[in-house]
Amino acid sequence: MTTRAEIDPTVLESIEDPTALAWASDWSAQTESAAAAAPGHDALEARIRAALDADDRIPYVNRRGERLFNFWRDAQHPRGLWRCCDEASYLAGSPDWRVLVDVDALAAAEDESWVWKGAQVLRPDCDRALVRLSRGGADAVVLREFDLSAGAFVTDSPFEVPAAKTSVSWVDRDRLLIGTDLGEDSLTESGYPLQTRLWRRGTPLADAPVVAVGERRDVAAGAWADTAREPRRLLFSRALDFYRSREWVAPLDALDAFEAEGAEIPWRPVEVPEDCETVIRGRWLFVWPRTGFAGVPAGGLGRCALEDFLAGSREFTPVYTPDGHASLQSVVSTRNHLVLTELRDVVTRVLVTPLEPDSTSGPAAGDGTGEAAPLTELEIPGMVTAAVIAASEWDGDELWINTSSFTRPATLYRVADAGDPRLEEVRRAPERFDATGVETRQHWARSADGTEIPYFVVGRFGGATENGSAHDAGGDATTGGPGSAPRPAPTLVGGYGGFEVSLVPGYSAVRGMAWLERGFTYVQPNLRGGGEFGPEWHTQATKLNRRRVFEDHRAVLEDLVARGYTTPDKLAVRGGSNGGLLTSGALTQYPQDLGAAVIQVPLTDMLRYHTLSAGASWMAEYGDPEVPEEREVIASYSPLHNVAAHSERAYPPALVTTSTRDDRVHPAHARLFARALAEAGQPVDYFENTEGGHAGAADNGQVARVEALIYCWLYTALGL
Repeated sequence: MTTRAEIDPTVLESIEDPTALAWASDWSAQTESAAAAAPGHDALEARIRAALDADDRIPYVNRRGERLFNFWRDAQHPRGLWRCCDEASYLAGSPDWRVLVDVDALAAAEDESWVWKGAQVLRPDCDRALVRLSRGGADAVVLREFDLSAGAFVTDSPFEVPAAKTSVSWVDRDRLLIGTDLGEDSLTESGYPLQTRLWRRGTPLADAPVVAVGERRDVAAGAWADTAREPRRLLFSRALDFYRSREWVAPLDALDAFEAEGAEIPWRPVEVPEDCETVIRGRWLFVWPRTGFAGVPAGGLGRCALEDFLAGSREFTPVYTPDGHASLQSVVSTRNHLVLTELRDVVTRVLVTPLEPDSTSGPAAGDGTGEAAPLTELEIPGMVTAAVIAASEWDGDELWINTSSFTRPATLYRVADAGDPRLEEVRRAPERFDATGVETRQHWARSADGTEIPYFVVGRFGGATENGSAHDAGGDATTGGPGSAPRPAPTLVGGYGGFEVSLVPGYSAVRGMAWLERGFTYVQPNLRGGGEFGPEWHTQATKLNRRRVFEDHRAVLEDLVARGYTTPDKLAVRGGSNGGLLTSGALTQYPQDLGAAVIQVPLTDMLRYHTLSAGASWMAEYGDPEVPEEREVIASYSPLHNVAAHSERAYPPALVTTSTRDDRVHPAHARLFARALAEAGQPVDYFENTEGGHAGAADNGQVARVEALIYCWLYTALGL
């Protein structure tokens, strides 16, 4: 067996190379064996699995017509059931479930490791669906048509597509708009669809005519049908990079002449800045710019009649205006309303505004008067994080909202009519760990450039701390006056800091039972690069300024020690994907500030990330290693290229994990980094799950296995 450090690095870059797989398997077995020997490992894994499989979890639903759909995993169905029920039985608390797809049975029958990736239901009939199935959890999916009335896959001229990163939209029962892998010319440099074709049932996909096409250097390009309301439209978007795009619109019925006569699609450009998101709902165009546009500030939302805009008008009515403490996180719509989610100092609010302005109350929004549309705040009970988890333009004004905090389990609410936003509690999840005495606080650390970085601290403290105040279990934090310092405790720090992802308080049964319940402390920092405070909070830490993410992270670690929450030898960091870049960077840049690092599905080879898997699509975030100025910055923090020999600088223990099936972040990032640490004589363990894709686990059993491994590894690494 080739040793951990001696294996040829180029071998590790080949995902399925037998030597690489044997190397990964051997090291993974040793890592897992050591974790399994930790006291309480088996009990912890069993408890996590039981919580994940518990029958009293909330079955979250999406409405499609008269039926509510749910995907469910439990001990008997580890790969899951796709099922539906009627509204009355669901609201009564005893859903009359009808199983549509048993993924475990399907996998057994077809000898495939199927992982459920969702389904797209045909509207308005809701009797057909395009089911997405992944092998082992990869991003690439197999597309298969399902008959919801018959409860079976369609066998008569079905729509079926082999595994690919496919984009698809129903036009009608017999036509799809589809982008998929049909050879090199059909994909962008990032590996996503380049062309969109109009595919009629019963004809070869390869012969389907091309409706729209992007450029090879685009991240992706795709067209879809907007059929929810009149006028029905055809939409086309080219994603130029992760944050810039160009949009076009055309009448949907143009597809008929295109198909019958070969007539050109009369595309009309929506001429907004490339960094401006657009939302088209009926006759309205909403713009959500990253930099100010037509009087709409960065991070704000403005409204204009689409036809007026296409004719040259740039008169927008404000719908939402952010400030220095708040940012708009999401925009969803019902039949008659827009629903906005706002973060204010990392606390959520849900706001509702009519889609059609009330003509009886004054000038119509979007007519250039500048009068803001009214916003109504939903009265969410308690200090919790709220998220709109289901809403549909097709199905009236119903909303489904989920709430939780670090210590409060999820509660599911239904709003029957967004215009009359009264919340009806539908389900409340049970507590999964003992949160007695657990408090949540929010502090602010000062980064290297003076920027204040907020972070949440969760644990049992026994009193207030300077610039922070204690709350009852389940409460959220505010800042307050000085008080006694807490007792230093083992502390686990999460973090992400990228791609405008906002980290908000939320309930984790796994974290609670494995960490908080034992009297340890958890920290969730809101680093720049995220979206917690709007576009500028993100752009302050991209490309040439990427090092600010690490400066923010380090500032939080040092602030925790200064406030007395922990000590460096009892402080661990954990992150996955971009968060894995964060934690591998922490290990190589400021190892003296931490006692252990968990590095999951990470990016580590930042000088070549753009050539691996989907990496080319992230250059707007990290920069282009082929540009000298950007390469210099990237090289300064690229974890793989900054590993020091143990004789020069000792690192704390590291656990590096990945999945063989991860086709988003190439497994070579994790493999090469673990090998480099071993070669440098640094303490490192490695675990590679053969399934799971970028999530790292394909079912509840695998989640329990990986989480038990990680926490038991942490107990050992921190000497607990």
